[in-house]
Amino acid sequence: MSTDLIILILVVVTALGFDFTNGFHDTGNAMATSIATGALKPKVAVALSAVLNLLGAFLSVEVATTITKDVLKIQTSDGALVSGLDPNQAMLLIFAGLIGGILWNLLTWLFGLPSSSSHALFGGLIGAGLAAIGTSGVNWHGIGQKVLIPAVMSPFIAGVIAAIGTALVYFITRGTSESKRSHGFRWGQVGTASLVSLAHGTGDAQKTMGVIALALIAHGSLTTQSIDSNGLPVWIIFTCAFAIALGTYLGGWRVIRTLGKGLVEIESPQGMAAEASSAAIILTSSHFGMALSTTHVATGSILGSGVGKPGAQVRWGVAGRMVVGWLLTLPAAGIVGALCFFIADTVGGLAGAVVIFAILLGLSGFMYVRAQAQKVDHNNVNHEWNEESNSVVPTTDAKDTTPEVTR
Repeated sequence: MSTDLIILILVVVTALGFDFTNGFHDTGNAMATSIATGALKPKVAVALSAVLNLLGAFLSVEVATTITKDVLKIQTSDGALVSGLDPNQAMLLIFAGLIGGILWNLLTWLFGLPSSSSHALFGGLIGAGLAAIGTSGVNWHGIGQKVLIPAVMSPFIAGVIAAIGTALVYFITRGTSESKRSHGFRWGQVGTASLVSLAHGTGDAQKTMGVIALALIAHGSLTTQSIDSNGLPVWIIFTCAFAIALGTYLGGWRVIRTLGKGLVEIESPQGMAAEASSAAIILTSSHFGMALSTTHVATGSILGSGVGKPGAQVRWGVAGRMVVGWLLTLPAAGIVGALCFFIADTVGGLAGAVVIFAILLGLSGFMYVRAQAQKVDHNNVNHEWNEESNSVVPTTDAKDTTPEVTR
């Protein structure tokens, strides 16, 4: 087996690993509010979300095409790699970018911080691209149009829509008893949360599909022209769909807890409004090939539902820490991506790929072990939020506040 092929296999495996972390990191975007209100039991919620993520991955490939063309410029118009970049370096570039995305995903998961998996991936790829090629290797126009502008606008748009929807719901149902209103909207949440999961699979699984396609382009096994003519190879779609579904099923409980309990003490009408807003925006962006962050959309929707409900308490301190995390995502993942490329390129060839793969495994294992020391899972994800510590990890005396009628 040639060195090029072994490196390509490592890149594909790592890309599927990123897809897996994307799944469990972003489960909360779809299911956090349904779990928090008791519309769905935690394990049922993540299982339903996994199935719908799997199905959603087959609905569109517009975002995948965006990844192959609008982030990095590693291929000329005639299908050759750009000057100064050989196949090994191109694959190491993509490999390093994936490592930057995965490590940021795991770090933010450890702290229960709902950051953007999409932006972690883009940051890693941009950093590695700058290290390998320089500024000419990054498609700045594509990033601005398809990544940065949606990143800034989407949480505000989602928040406004969710706030209006929430206010209308409470106004229309003002004469209805709280128990009847909650019961009815919990059923509605099942439908809207399912739609968000379907939308998430449609958007986020495609990002990994695009990265694998990019690696195949670097290897010389695929060209952008063949993608335009024949679409993505079917095996890429299947493996990415399965990886994100598996990650979703395991459930990123630490992030689910922050979104469901840390931002707003959410009720089922708010949850339904937030989920409906998120689904509409994510599906629309996927249709136009915009690599939108589902985390930004879901967080904006949840905050908007708090603003729209009369008398609701919004924990702006928690929201502020999340925004700081969002601002750090692109540069932090980019720095890791650049460092990994320098290490791999310095060592050279297959040995360089093996070294950065070992770094990925070591740091991932360390963060997993740290998380197990203060575990958050389906048993304690709904415990009361600790106002004093603002910690994602429940205290020993915290109680589960899931409504009794749904348990």
